[in-house]
Amino acid sequence: MAIYGLATTIPEIPMPKVLITGCSSGFGLETAKLFLERGWKVVATMRNPNNDLLPASDNLTVLPLDVTDPASISRAIQQAGDIDVLVNNAGFGAAVPIELIEPETARQLFETNMLGTLATVQAVLPKFRARRSGTIINVTSTATLKPLPLVSVYRASKAAVNALTESLAVEMEPFGIRVHIVLPGRSPETSFRHNAMPHLRGLDNPDYKPLIEGMIANSREDRGPVTHAIDVAEAVWQAATDPNAPLRIPAGEDAVQRMAEAEAIASALDH
Repeated sequence: MAIYGLATTIPEIPMPKVLITGCSSGFGLETAKLFLERGWKVVATMRNPNNDLLPASDNLTVLPLDVTDPASISRAIQQAGDIDVLVNNAGFGAAVPIELIEPETARQLFETNMLGTLATVQAVLPKFRARRSGTIINVTSTATLKPLPLVSVYRASKAAVNALTESLAVEMEPFGIRVHIVLPGRSPETSFRHNAMPHLRGLDNPDYKPLIEGMIANSREDRGPVTHAIDVAEAVWQAATDPNAPLRIPAGEDAVQRMAEAEAIASALDH
């Protein structure tokens, strides 16, 4: 277009970029696909990168990232360049009675789920704060909303992320940085149960065996309200793109129900 004989160009608006941890399967993989489909640049990270998991795209970068390794985090953040949104999705679960959980398993749960989240947040905050913009989305679990047996330390690690995120939101508000928690429900279609099985203890204990067998049967059951990976991807999308999104966003029909129940109980206690 020319105005008064002068050639003018309309500056291109850069596509926003999201970095997502734990993209090898489940929620992270589905979230990466959704953001790609909707035109974002996506940095999909995983401990063991596999370029075949996602559709080929000029907007896709696949990077190695182990959230328990500070050097790995530093390299990935540097290679990713400037990002607009960080999604902390990497994590794992373990279903073990409190009496029987191995100390090493408990440490791994906190190192991955909580300390890994903290480390990635710390890695991106300096740039976010300097430019007074950015969004951090931490994926936790509605298991944190009510007492559940066998997932106590997993619940504790995710509840710690909830508390961390709530305080982070207050700290970041003056700097224009948005912070959100996405809380999925039970999702039989993901690899959560498969990844948790190596840490299982107690089937040889007559007191705990019935409880554990019931939990295993329930985890395989996909009837009734459950959370699908696309539910989590859509909740993350809402957090990333809606400036008025709430701090806590349930993901999945069962998650919505569980959060409503938790809020009703909290309201009753307040009165």
